[in-house]
Amino acid sequence: MPITLGNAFIKNFLGKAPDWYKLAIIAFLIINPFIFAVDPFTAGWVLVAEFIFTLAMALKCYPLQPGGLLAIEAIAIGMTSPEQVMHELEANLEVILLLVFMVAGIYFMKQLLLFIFTKILLGVRSKVILSVAFCITAAFLSAFLDALTVIAVIISVAVGFYAIYHRVVSGKGNNPSHDHTTDEHLSELTRQDLDDYRAFLRSLLMHAGVGTALGGVTTMVGEPQNLIIADQAGWLFGEFIIRMLPVTLPVFIFGIVTCVLVEKFKVFGYGSALPEHVRNILLDYEKEQKTKRTNLDVAKLWVQGAIAVWLIFGLAFHLAAVGLIGLSVIVLATSFTGVIEEHSVGKAFEEALPFTALLAVFFSIVAVIVDQHLFGPIIDWVLHMEGDKQLSMFYIANGLLSMVSDNVFVGTVYINEVKMALMNGVISRDQFDMLAVAINTGTNLPSVATPNGQAAFLFLLTSALAPLIRLSYGRMVVMALPYTIVLAVVGLFCITFLLEPMTASLYEIGLLDHHSATEATSHVASSGH
Repeated sequence: MPITLGNAFIKNFLGKAPDWYKLAIIAFLIINPFIFAVDPFTAGWVLVAEFIFTLAMALKCYPLQPGGLLAIEAIAIGMTSPEQVMHELEANLEVILLLVFMVAGIYFMKQLLLFIFTKILLGVRSKVILSVAFCITAAFLSAFLDALTVIAVIISVAVGFYAIYHRVVSGKGNNPSHDHTTDEHLSELTRQDLDDYRAFLRSLLMHAGVGTALGGVTTMVGEPQNLIIADQAGWLFGEFIIRMLPVTLPVFIFGIVTCVLVEKFKVFGYGSALPEHVRNILLDYEKEQKTKRTNLDVAKLWVQGAIAVWLIFGLAFHLAAVGLIGLSVIVLATSFTGVIEEHSVGKAFEEALPFTALLAVFFSIVAVIVDQHLFGPIIDWVLHMEGDKQLSMFYIANGLLSMVSDNVFVGTVYINEVKMALMNGVISRDQFDMLAVAINTGTNLPSVATPNGQAAFLFLLTSALAPLIRLSYGRMVVMALPYTIVLAVVGLFCITFLLEPMTASLYEIGLLDHHSATEATSHVASSGH
């Protein structure tokens, strides 16, 4: 029986998403204008909850479409304006350029990455040691590079590993167009191997994702909000590291201990080892690649190695915006490896551009948060705290808000408020410095709880890899839970009990110098904030 035109419109709406999901999105779109007409503040928080719902259901439907519909409606009914959305996009232009160019640049270095990580994966038998290695490496790189770049590298490698195994067991040879999400052709034996392999890759990716948070909090270049906080406080690179040390060092140690414990006791979805059958397939693949490797392939590896050195050097010394360095990687890698057709270059952009569009939608939701002053009551409440309570509550408030919103936005709002308090003589310079530490660590550590709290986690959740290894929003939250508890609690303990005495000790031994409030004010004025 032919489908009617009306049913065709309904069936086409959000495609293959479940009917209950479609009805939920339609219900959101219907109720939002009515809630906004009654209470704009409540409507803003309802919209945030709805957007988080679309992220949580990312495996049912990519969040860009339903989230985008919510954002368009929010602008249409006056919850925010196109100008405010544009302002948020302009403020985060470097992040957008990073996604457009850097992730594409990593695509052209897959051969080298797969070569290096295959050696590591097959050379280290202990899953605990391998997990710790992934976590520490991601932390170290994220302290000097960008967390999204680091996670993009690891995703690229994981996709390569997954494809090797799946092509072999599915009998598809080297056909990359095979749909890896279907398992009907697999025997029970290989299906179990595949499930174990997925669990193995999930755990490594989560360890690496948490590692980017552990490393990103330590330096002024580790996360975008760190740079804003350092700028407002007038801290240089070395001073930033030292001021964060009373919190970041204990948190890092406990983070690595958590990594060891969850692997050793196989809890929260961790502990799966690399199946022996899969190891053998990867070994055979490595041997086959070695025999097939020509001088052309070797030359490409050397070129990609040289470009990797440039990438690390350029990012570590901030020779240009991250996205521009990514563009240089694309130009160099394609030029010296013979990739000159437009369609070959275009494939590199397929992974990141959907997420870039989703991030623009995310910033539209942030624009609603700004225009509706959703964080206003929390900020006012925390600012009116006094003494030690203020430090602890700044950390907690930043952590909670960063779980649902953009870390850069939360960090910027709080550091500006604290700066104004300093300029108005409400707080001392020493209190300002410690509050800045609380804001930085608060926006970086507890936010590992959810994918929308960490851009690296959100990128992983919405990547092409997530459905392949069955990494959903809920599963990610569960796997992050032990880290969330440990990092948040240890961070809070350090802020409450260690920060003030250890900072005083750092002053005494000369590792830190006192700033005057007038210096901070003049610095802020000269920086244009």
